[in-house]
Amino acid sequence: MMDLAAYTTSTGEAFQFWVLGTIAVIGALCTVFMKRAVHSALCLAGTMIILAVFYLANGAYFLGVVQIVVYTGAIMMLFLFVVMLVGVTAADSLKETIKGQRWLALLCGLGFGILLCAGIGNASLNEFNGLGQANAGGNVDGLAALIFTKYVFAFELTGALLITAAVGAMVLTHRERTERAKTQREMAEERVREGKQLPPLPAPGVYARHNAVDIAGLLPDGTPSELTVSKTLRSRGQIRDVSNEAINDLKALEQRAGERLGREEEAAK
Repeated sequence: MMDLAAYTTSTGEAFQFWVLGTIAVIGALCTVFMKRAVHSALCLAGTMIILAVFYLANGAYFLGVVQIVVYTGAIMMLFLFVVMLVGVTAADSLKETIKGQRWLALLCGLGFGILLCAGIGNASLNEFNGLGQANAGGNVDGLAALIFTKYVFAFELTGALLITAAVGAMVLTHRERTERAKTQREMAEERVREGKQLPPLPAPGVYARHNAVDIAGLLPDGTPSELTVSKTLRSRGQIRDVSNEAINDLKALEQRAGERLGREEEAAK
């Protein structure tokens, strides 16, 4: 009796699974437990790339390419760039904006765990026909036939879950306003009464030679102006101080100007 393909694994396939699977699990755990959002995003991107390798190794070429191009290359990189540009602190607010959301999240997680266990149990009890029959007309055609015939309900349910996740992300960023929003005129009058910065803030950079956001603009006396740099960059310690170099350049310029004026006076005499 010939063994089924589902129960025969080559040495290379087993080695690949245990090595990359271990790295994928470590990356998933680091995604949850990392304190910085940028590090979590990088770990999640690595885990998604390993999942794409698993798809390709098992003959699901379409899913493997989509996993890399769409999820890892587009969505995760976009999220990573947004986190790096905007900046997210590690401090999380413990105040709930929606009452009972923790119990709902626990209930949803329990239901997802039950569905996951049921799916794994169903997959381990049934025999597989192999990928040859599923990909007889091509991987894309076989995948489309399964999605829109046998697994159409699961496909629609997955779409509903993705929409729910998008709505949940918007709800989590919602903050209830306890007072009326101030108008632009009221904010301007408040700045005048309190004596705050009335004109626009000075632009970053040193005179006209730099326009980098991490370089503080210099005042006429050569000292850096704190109003020209972002508070986020200052708290991260990413501000470059070039005031000493500028002051030395000014001193050297004054010295050269004085020497030139002295030579011109001597020549006039």
